[in-house]
Amino acid sequence: MNRRHFLFACAAAALRAEAKPLKGIFPIVQTPYTGSNHLDTETLGIEIQFLDRCGVHGVVWPQLASEWSELTPDERMDGAAAVMDAAKGRRVAVVLGVQGPDQEAAVRYARHAAKLGPDAIIALPPRDAANLDRVAGYYRAIGKACGRPLFVQTIGNMPIDFVRRLARDISTLRFVKDEAGHTLSRISEYSRVAPELGVFTGAHGRTLLDELERGASGTMPASAFGDLYVKVWDLWQAGKREAAMEVFSRVALLVHQMQAYGLPALKYILHLRGVFPNWRCRGKGEDHFDSAAERSVRETYEFARLKS
Repeated sequence: MNRRHFLFACAAAALRAEAKPLKGIFPIVQTPYTGSNHLDTETLGIEIQFLDRCGVHGVVWPQLASEWSELTPDERMDGAAAVMDAAKGRRVAVVLGVQGPDQEAAVRYARHAAKLGPDAIIALPPRDAANLDRVAGYYRAIGKACGRPLFVQTIGNMPIDFVRRLARDISTLRFVKDEAGHTLSRISEYSRVAPELGVFTGAHGRTLLDELERGASGTMPASAFGDLYVKVWDLWQAGKREAAMEVFSRVALLVHQMQAYGLPALKYILHLRGVFPNWRCRGKGEDHFDSAAERSVRETYEFARLKS
């Protein structure tokens, strides 16, 4: 073995030794904006540190609940760097979103992620997700551009057998965030036919306890009350299922509010918790988040939050 190969092997071994577990509660990080509607990278970093204190196992940015499609390419690059910098030296794992409006853009984000060195990457499928050949080519290109573990997100008509074939073609594809079809039955099917794949869920973890019962590796909810999800996870792992159900009932109340009021409600809770200076959104919904909505969300959060 020559010196170059020796150094490469040492670096690879060190990387494996430092790898963080990719299992548990991995909130989708909300994107903060300044009063002038620019990406607020300082607050983004504060949010990562807040989530680490909440005990979450990982963080994911940017995805749908991060308003990724509203961000410019420069904001995507700057935000990814800010997330990585805030997580440096902390326990929390980082999953960077690398999806783009087309394959070329996704590859560009994947290459940027490769330079930053997150614990994993994730990508939503391209716009034409109905064309599975195009979807497969898109993910192969992403896997080639970045050697970090890859989460594929399923939507629409992406069958489990398609994901299995894709995993055989892409050596880094080790996880799926499954949001296609009936989530619970698909978790059981993954466990049966593809146990080597870690299965995460989304949709606010509405059925988290059933998901864990069926063998899910984790969930990717929003970040505003990540500590409640962690408490549910910890109680479930400790075999305290009735206690887990009690805490999860509080989560369910908040999820109901989030479904009623959308992203502004999530950001408003982060504001209440001293993380965000405002609850500005670029997408739809901010105009409908009125004073009555603020009062309802605030009262529900005060009831549901963990008491010290």
